Amino acid sequence: MTTTVYVDQANGVDAAGHGTIDLPYQTLAYAIFSTPVAAIETTQYQIRKGREAQYDAPTQSATKKAKKDAQGLEKKRLKAEAEEDQARERQEKREKRLEESKRVVLSEDLSLPTPIKSKIARLANYRDRRVRVCGWVHRKRDQQEIMFVVLRDGTGHLQAVFTGQTNKTYDAVTLQLEAAVELTGTLKPVPEGQKAPGGHELVVDYWKVLGPAPGGDDAFTNKLNEQSDPSILADNRHLVLRGETASSVLRLRAALLSAFRSTYAEHDVIEVTPPCLVQTQVEGGATLFKLDYYGQPAFLTQSSQLYLETCLPSLGDVFCIQESFRAENSHTRRHLSEYTHLEAELAFINFDDLMTHVETIICESVDKVLANPATAALVKTLNPNFTAPARPFKRMSYSEAIAWLNEHAILHEAEDAEGNTIKDADGKPVMVQHAIGDDIAEAAERQMTDIIGQPIFLYGFPAELKAFYMKKMPRKKGEEAGPVFTESCDLLMPNVGEIVGGSMRIADGPELLAAYEREGIDPKPYYWYTDMRKYGTCEHGGYGLGVERLLAWMANRYTIRECSLYPRYAIHELYISV
Repeated sequence: MTTTVYVDQANGVDAAGHGTIDLPYQTLAYAIFSTPVAAIETTQYQIRKGREAQYDAPTQSATKKAKKDAQGLEKKRLKAEAEEDQARERQEKREKRLEESKRVVLSEDLSLPTPIKSKIARLANYRDRRVRVCGWVHRKRDQQEIMFVVLRDGTGHLQAVFTGQTNKTYDAVTLQLEAAVELTGTLKPVPEGQKAPGGHELVVDYWKVLGPAPGGDDAFTNKLNEQSDPSILADNRHLVLRGETASSVLRLRAALLSAFRSTYAEHDVIEVTPPCLVQTQVEGGATLFKLDYYGQPAFLTQSSQLYLETCLPSLGDVFCIQESFRAENSHTRRHLSEYTHLEAELAFINFDDLMTHVETIICESVDKVLANPATAALVKTLNPNFTAPARPFKRMSYSEAIAWLNEHAILHEAEDAEGNTIKDADGKPVMVQHAIGDDIAEAAERQMTDIIGQPIFLYGFPAELKAFYMKKMPRKKGEEAGPVFTESCDLLMPNVGEIVGGSMRIADGPELLAAYEREGIDPKPYYWYTDMRKYGTCEHGGYGLGVERLLAWMANRYTIRECSLYPRYAIHELYISV
C-alpha cells in the first residue's frame, strides 16, 4: 500500500504528526527523516512552494539533497538520544549516590593530633600539621572519587582535597558554591609540577557545613555571572563583593588608605575626625543635601576643609579621611553622591609648597603600596600596565590650558547668559573655541589629560569659577585689567581626570569678609571661621582628594562606582539592605 506525504515549503511545519495534505511538512528532508525505514519504498512525496502552487513529485536532485539532509537530522536525533541517555544515567548515579550518602556518618578521629585553628593567610607556618580552617566555598570540582574545593576566608584562598568518606557524605554530595564550611585535615605541600594557592593543600579528614547555600535556580552562579547586566550587578552588590575582582579592589583601597596614613605620619600631619552634619556651605548651596536638625536647617558636609583650618593653631598640619556629599544630579562614571574625601590643611606654606606637598604625599603613598609584595600583586592583577607616576608632575596654568585646547581643536558647547546650551537649526549643540573665563568642561579636561598622558597640575583658575575662600593671585605689572586668578589647582590623572582640588586660603580678615559679601553669604554662621583670621592668621592652604577616583586610576576601573563598597549615585536607589 502506497502512502503519500505532503510538503509545503511556505506554509508547512516540520513537526511530528504532520505530512498530510491538511498538515504538510515544510521540508522534504524532514519528511524523509520522519518516514520509517520500512516504509521508504512505499512512500511517495508531493511538494509545492506555496498554496498557489500545485503539488508535484520532487526532482531527482532535490530528493538526493533531501536524503543527505535527512541523514544529518538522524545523526542529530541519535546524538540527542545518547545525551539524554547519558543525562539519565548521570541522574540515576547521582540519586543512588545521594541515597547512599544519607547512610554515611562522618566522625572526627579523636586519636589524631588536635588541630590548630588558623586563618588561611597564616597557614604556611603549619605545613605537615593538622589544622582547622573556616571559610566559604569559592570553587568546587568533582572527579569521581575525589572532590577539590577552593576555600575563601577573606585572608586568602586554600585548595582542599576530599577523598574516601569525606567525599561520600550527604553534605559532600549536595555542597554548593558559597556554602560556609569548617575543614579539618593535614596541610601538605602540593606535589611537584602542580599549583595551588600558597603552594599547599589541605587533605581533609573531617569537615562540616556551617551554613548551606542553595542550588538550582537560586544557585550563586545563576544569580551573577560575567555577562550580567550592570543593573543586576548593582542590585546584587552584596554578592558581587564575593568575586575576586571586587574584593581585590577593596583590598587595594584599604592598603592605599593605610599608605596615606603612614605617609602623613612621616610628614608630621595629624589625623582628625570632623563632623558630617554642618550648618555652613563650602562649595556652593546648589549641591547641598539638606535635612532637619532638631528644627534647624542643616546639611551633609561637602567638605571638612573649614573645620580642618581651625585645627592648625593647635595641632599643626592636619588631615582627615571622611565622607563628603554632593547633591549633583550627575550620571557620569566619575561622580558619586557620597564619596571618601581625603583632605588636608597646611600652615605656613606658599602655593608652590602646596602643589609640591600634594605630589609628595601621592607619590610616596603609591610607592608604599607597590613596595608591599601582597598589595603590589593586587595592582598587577587589576592593572598590569600600571607604573608609578614620574616626578615632578607637569604644571600648566589655566590660561595655558585654554590655549592648548584651542591649538588642538578641542571645542566646547556654546552657552547663553543663563548657561543653557545654544543649538543650531538641526537641534545640535553649537561648538565653539575656549576663552578665558570659561569653566573647562570635564570632557575637554579629560581629553587634554589623556593626550598629554601624564599627571598635570592645572592651576590659576579665575576667581569667579572658584569658591569664596580661595586666595587671589597678585596681579602682574601691566595686567591691572582683566580677570582675577586664584592660587588654586586641580590635579588631573590620565583616564580619570581630576582627583585633587586645592588652593591657598584667604588669610586676611577684611578680604574674607568682602568674599562673603560678594557671594551673598551671611557671615554670622561663619563667625568661628572668621575668627581664624582674627587670632593669629597665617598663610595656609589645603586640598581634597577623591579616594575613589585615585583608586580607579590605580586599579584601572571604568567607573569609580567599582571603588566604593556600596556606591550612592543619582540614578540608583539607596541599597536598602544596609
